[in-house]
Amino acid sequence: MAQARHIIHVDMDAFYASVEKLDNPDLEGKPVIVGGDPEARGVVSAASYEARKYGVHSAMPMSQAIRLCPRAVVLPGRMDRYCEISEQIQAIFENYTSMVEPLSLDEAFLDVTGSLRLHGSAQDIGMAIKTRIRREIELTASVGFV
Repeated sequence: MAQARHIIHVDMDAFYASVEKLDNPDLEGKPVIVGGDPEARGVVSAASYEARKYGVHSAMPMSQAIRLCPRAVVLPGRMDRYCEISEQIQAIFENYTSMVEPLSLDEAFLDVTGSLRLHGSAQDIGMAIKTRIRREIELTASVGFV
């Protein structure tokens, strides 16, 4: 009989907007939208939770997002910075398993089946990952179990 797999899904919360707030604490508490130029048919790449309250979400036309949340701080994306933070997050994953399947810069599936003896249950590992991301990188992540 095959051993049951223990898979964790980690998704960073409002990743691009959260990185912008991390780098500029003056943005804390403000609606932040990261994305393309509204004059050039840009789209929302990420919206902080403050902006989401107004109905702003990723993949929305930037012009519509600005109409919904006119006081939002609109920022262009900084892919180099997001990649840098993503690498730090991936390094945390690698402390728990080498079986990581990234879906994007801010989201991955981790097969922790082979890590249970060393690190505890999948739930323990998921909580440890969330805690380390919060403590070491100062961002929040959501963790689910498949």
